[in-house]
Formats: sequence, structure tokens, C-alpha cells
Amino acid sequence: MTKQIRVGNVLIGGGAPVSIQSMLNTKTTDVEGSLSQIRALEAAGCEIARLAVPDEEAARGFSKIAAQSPLPLVADIHFDYRLAVAAAEGGAAKIRINPGNIGSSDKVRIVADACRAHGIPIRVGVNGGSLEKDLLQKYGHPTPEALVESAFGHIRLLEKQGFSDICVSMKSSSVPLMMQAYRLFSEQSDYPLHLGVTETGTEHMGTIKSAIGNGGLLCMGIGDTIRVSLTADPVREIEAAKEILRAAGLRKQGANLISCPTCGRTKIDLIGLAGRVEEALLDCDKPITVAVMGCIVNGPGEAREADIGIAGGEDCGVIFVKGEIREKVPYDELLPKLLQYIKTI
Repeated sequence: MTKQIRVGNVLIGGGAPVSIQSMLNTKTTDVEGSLSQIRALEAAGCEIARLAVPDEEAARGFSKIAAQSPLPLVADIHFDYRLAVAAAEGGAAKIRINPGNIGSSDKVRIVADACRAHGIPIRVGVNGGSLEKDLLQKYGHPTPEALVESAFGHIRLLEKQGFSDICVSMKSSSVPLMMQAYRLFSEQSDYPLHLGVTETGTEHMGTIKSAIGNGGLLCMGIGDTIRVSLTADPVREIEAAKEILRAAGLRKQGANLISCPTCGRTKIDLIGLAGRVEEALLDCDKPITVAVMGCIVNGPGEAREADIGIAGGEDCGVIFVKGEIREKVPYDELLPKLLQYIKTI
């Protein structure tokens, strides 16, 4: 089990539920716009939000946002230790920084002291696209070993200052690379892990890459918090993350929809029906599995593990519960009848 850190009111590691993060794409100087996006993320299920703090003006904006934010905020810092200190003093719940990129050991000590004084952790964020030159020379190109060595190098800089309130990420745009790096690190350390595939692309491809990378690691018991990176509205990242956690068996709330892929025996518009059921269940918070099957003969049996389901035949369909047929209804009544049954569960 990993160590546990606290980010605002969210626990990470140590057996705590895997939390969901996202990063704002607003300017941190736009206080109202940023707060609006944070509220949208919270409504979607986000638990931690991150903002870029590239300069002093952004640091001032960060403080104003943090004072009103309903979510704990992470300050994303590159190179300038003074911005990290300003964010820590300005209400950050966590700092994301690479200690090796901010200069001398004195500067690392100043950042560590500021975070310690305010009781906030530091995320060591390693990225395959920005590895140190000596590691690139040693390994030739980004490798799992290079990412892990980079992470431990940054960790040592903090540990020398007596600081161990740390979370670690080793992101890459390569799914196999990031998975191997996280596995290798988890074998050598119990620091909590922030999972993520970076630069994944658009929503479609990015969701697939994140599901494989993040979901695969989570199924192996690796990972304490995740961020799904998409070239899309950040709210879509939260929706994808929730589905990944549900698929990995780590979140039970909300309906889990299963449906057959159709075949020559299908006599209904199963694709359309499954889509309508999925849309109807978006606001369902019951931890149930709902099946939409295309064959009355085989469907109920194949989906017997579902809590409830429907199967279509020619001009009619059936409602079944745990594989047992409960009622035969006209095709047009399948969806409303299903929703009626769900209300009683």
C-alpha cells in the first residue's frame, strides 16, 4: 500500500478511493472564467483541479481563485521557485514542480519549507518529453528506466530537505512506456502515484489511450489518482475518468450498461435502442448493471449477471431480472418499462 497524502479535503494513497483530477484550460488571470470552469468540473465529478502559474500575474490570479474555489487547487509550476512559494502562500492545496528544474538546493529548500509550513504536498511530475539531458544521453531516448531514474532524482532533492509529503507522476504520450515506468517505480517505492497518459490527442483517441494506460495500471492495483488528458473540454476528461474507474471496478455508483454487438439474429434497431438507454441512464446514480440485448432466445441467459435488462424480438421484447424473464412487452414500450423497473430497484 502506498503512503497517504492530503490535497485539501481529498486523501490520495493509503487505501483511499482513486480520485479524479483535471486541469483548467482558462487563463489563471481570468478569475471568473476559471471559477466557472471549476464549478463545471465539480458538477461533473472532478475532485481536484490544477491551474498553470507561469508568472507573477498568474500567481495573483491563483490566490483569488483559490479563495473562492469549491475544489482543492494544484499550482502547476515550471522553473521559478518564487511562483511555487507564492502559490503555497496563496492557498494552493498542492504544488506540481520538478525540484531539479528550479535551481540550487537553497531554492529547493525554500519551496519545501513553504509547502511544509502550509501543510501541502508536492507532486514530482516527470514527463517523457522533457527528460534531463544527462538521462537522454545515458539511455539514448525516453525509456521506463529513464523516467524512474528522473523521478527518484527529484525525490532525493526533496528528501534532503526532510520533505517527504510527495506524490509522483511519470507521464508519456506512449502508453506502453508510461505503464512500464509506473510498474517499475511501484516496485521500488511506496510514494502515491498520479497516473496519466499525456498528449493523448482528441477525445476519441485520448480516451482509448487513457483507458488502456490508466485503466490497465489500476486493474493491476497501481495508481492513487488519475487525470485523463484530452484535447477537449476538461469536463469530458472527468466523464472519461469516471467510466475508466467504473470499468476497472473501482467505482460502483452509476449504471453500468452492457449490450451485445448485434448479429444476424438481431431483429430490432439494437444500436439505436442501446443509445437511447445509455442517454436515459446518464443521471442514474444507482450501482446497477443494465443489459440491452438483441435476441430474446439467448439474450437473458447471456446477460444473467445483469441486475436488469431488456431483449428485443420481432415487434416485441422482454424485461428480465438476473436472467429471468419477468414481462413481455411491445417493442415501443421496452425503454419506458425498463425505466419503471429501475425505479423499483
